Amino acid sequence: MHLSLTAGAIRTLELATRLAREAGETDVQAGPILWAMVLQETRAGELLARCGLTCDTLSPLFAPPEGGFDPNLVAAVSEAQIDSTHSLSPEISRQPVIRDLFRQVYDQLGTQLEDREIGTEHLLYGLIAAEPTLAIELRRYGLTLEYLSQKLVGLAPLPFEVDGDITLHYREGHEVENHDTLRILDAAANRAREGLRVLEDYVRFILDDAHLSSRLKNWRHQLSHTLRSIAPHQLLAARETEQDVGTQIHTLTESKRESVSAVVQANFKRVEEAARTLEEFCKILSPDLGQQIGQLRYEIYTLEKAVLQTHFSRQRLTGRELYMLVTEDLCHHGSGPAVRGALAGGVGIIQLREKRLGDRELVAQGRRVREWTREAGALFIMNDRPDLAVLAEADGVHVGQEELSVKDARRIVGPDKLVGVSTHTIEQARRAVLDGADYIGMGPVFATSTKQFTEFAGLDFVRQVASEISLPAYAIGGINLENIDQVVAAGARCVAVSGALCGAAHPQEVAEQFRDRLRVPVKP
Repeated sequence: MHLSLTAGAIRTLELATRLAREAGETDVQAGPILWAMVLQETRAGELLARCGLTCDTLSPLFAPPEGGFDPNLVAAVSEAQIDSTHSLSPEISRQPVIRDLFRQVYDQLGTQLEDREIGTEHLLYGLIAAEPTLAIELRRYGLTLEYLSQKLVGLAPLPFEVDGDITLHYREGHEVENHDTLRILDAAANRAREGLRVLEDYVRFILDDAHLSSRLKNWRHQLSHTLRSIAPHQLLAARETEQDVGTQIHTLTESKRESVSAVVQANFKRVEEAARTLEEFCKILSPDLGQQIGQLRYEIYTLEKAVLQTHFSRQRLTGRELYMLVTEDLCHHGSGPAVRGALAGGVGIIQLREKRLGDRELVAQGRRVREWTREAGALFIMNDRPDLAVLAEADGVHVGQEELSVKDARRIVGPDKLVGVSTHTIEQARRAVLDGADYIGMGPVFATSTKQFTEFAGLDFVRQVASEISLPAYAIGGINLENIDQVVAAGARCVAVSGALCGAAHPQEVAEQFRDRLRVPVKP
């Protein structure tokens, strides 16, 4: 691994090694490194002197050899010619204190080789960070990491760990280009954070969605964590708001937002575009840093889909909190009277769930249900079969955990139809949100005659979903008029019922009672 050092930094490390040898030390310690900084004209020596650490004050901390240091040795190292082919010997680079010093430089102040150099001031920072005992001593002189961070023309962390041999060599820097790059990164990072705050406020205060709020907050923290490799004072130093020509350029669309969803969409685009800028210009500092930003950019696309899908699904399914699952065998008077009666009683969604019918019969039955729901202004969902949902002109399809994924179902039914997913755990519910489901079924809450389960998600699962997910969620499984109040008390606002409606002598009256318990207004 080749790392860029200034000529002064190379001379300092070589002098420190020779000073240690003169003192009879096998390994270089902190003392010789500090002495090397002071004895030469270095940036670190200037910082030490400003804090009162000169040859006189350094002596009590790290005693020089009797008779002092050999001036010829100091002069010889100070006058040595350093060129682009010069590198430290493995003997120096492997020294424990020097390795620890560089680890701290990399973790706190590193950058990609082509653009920056590690100077003696950065070596001083790394030395103090690597040596707690030294840090305590130097703090008495006001020389702290906080003080140094304000003085450094620093470097951003390198995206690699230090192991194996390290070869260090001198390269010329590119300060103007780096300044411009940092200016762009500062502006893009600010845009991303601003947009995220808008999105977090929407998800928190309007959607009231703990799951998506947590995901957005985590994304923001990941961005900050990734960008911490760029020293904050560098970004601030590069900021030039008053000279930014872009502050005076505006478009008509920027000053107008037609709806809440327009605000959300605009700010997702703001974050995504800022992330792309960060990704491209971070590559100048480090390819790995650019790659990390790229992964974050992909994640924000997923969150955009989840947030907007939740927004539009809530709008589309408002007033459709009562959902009926129809199976012919459960309908005492036939599915036709049961469906038409339930629709008259306020059911907003009908799902056709027939496991025993052949494809032709199922499509024919689906087309009949399509007619009934269209006349009533309700939605029609086909269970399990997205292909037949398309043929029957259904409004969507419902799939289970063992059936097609949301992605595959969506490819068949298209972007405009609903895709619902059965979920039995909070992890499955969270995944369904990120996958882009339009709604979820949560259950089974109670024992049911339509399916056999060895375990029940129960009311605890309903509480979990209600506490963190705002995507429309239908409690399902054994729900009837005797237990509906328990389900509502657990936080459910939507329910899916089967036997309680299909088997009712008067499905319209039962549907009306369900609707009253759910406090669902009659759609105009």
